[in-house]
Amino acid sequence: MTARKNMGRAKRILLLLLVLGFFFATYNLVRMIIHHKGFHSGGWVANGLELFDPVIRIPGKVMISRNSNSKFHVALTATDAPYSQWQSRIMYYWYKKVKEMPGSEMGKFTRILHSGSPDKLMDEIPSFVVDPLPEGLDRGYIVLNRPWAFVQWLEKAVIEEEYILMAEPDHAFVNPLPNLAHGTQAAGFPFFYIKPAENEKIIRKYYPEEGPVTNVDPIGNSPVIIKKSMLEEIAPTWVNVSLQMKDDPETDKAFGWVLEMYAYAVASALHGVRHILRKDFMLQPPWDLEVGKKFIIHYTYGCDYNLKGELTYGKIGEWRFDKRSHLSGPPPRNIPLPPPGVPESVVRLVKMVNEATANIPGWDTLTSS
Repeated sequence: MTARKNMGRAKRILLLLLVLGFFFATYNLVRMIIHHKGFHSGGWVANGLELFDPVIRIPGKVMISRNSNSKFHVALTATDAPYSQWQSRIMYYWYKKVKEMPGSEMGKFTRILHSGSPDKLMDEIPSFVVDPLPEGLDRGYIVLNRPWAFVQWLEKAVIEEEYILMAEPDHAFVNPLPNLAHGTQAAGFPFFYIKPAENEKIIRKYYPEEGPVTNVDPIGNSPVIIKKSMLEEIAPTWVNVSLQMKDDPETDKAFGWVLEMYAYAVASALHGVRHILRKDFMLQPPWDLEVGKKFIIHYTYGCDYNLKGELTYGKIGEWRFDKRSHLSGPPPRNIPLPPPGVPESVVRLVKMVNEATANIPGWDTLTSS
């Protein structure tokens, strides 16, 4: 137990980066962290030996057994902007590709469209239209619409599955995903930059002193697999906490672009919901180097390399793939593969994007809602 705690401490201080704007990812901080820490090939390196245990923490004493109804509904929140549309199309392509593979426990799929009106993808992707927040309430922070979208969808939609996976458009299923949740124990991915204990002063504005701050899990809402009945209880609180946090200048400044993630973590804790922390839930190129047995590729960070296959920090590479390069329309088909020496995770991502774009009809024509 002591060894696991020590490993956990080392892992939590491994990386420190923030995406500071919608258009550009921040690399320099990550360079310094990577330089000083031993991260390699999807595992943690100690004395030259690679260690990998996918489960960071199972809260409490839980009997791990299969769920009676283990299928989960895949739900992603999205807008009708071209940037969101092309990512959603790739995500849905890979959902269909892996859904029936051995080991998958995926159920049906819904794109929860919080733009308020149907778009051109309604016939291509199963979609459910909900309203955005009232004008001005999100203060330009569009992801505040996410919890409100889930509230509306859960109230109005017919959802057959007992569990729900909350996902995002820039997720691509790289391996068949089983139900990682167990009973009332939800499953989530631990983000290194969600640090409730280090932000206790702010967290206590929303989470009472009676509960230890460690009850607030280091997660966001996505990816999370959770019982539908539990999410129905959490979602309204998630909305309220998000808006309260955004309305508080100290909290808004401290949490920035991850504010809504903290809000979900706090809302879950307020309802007594804990998450099994699974670091194999997803990988994030270029920092995770290998795919291995992980389940989701999250391509939120830009991948920039020189022609020697070296990652270039804070600098546009001679070869690059960055989703933010395609804000107004989809990336082209047949993106050139990265140069030799680039990690397998990046190569796999580009191959997956290329396969999807080659097989999605009308890929180049959908440029607006």
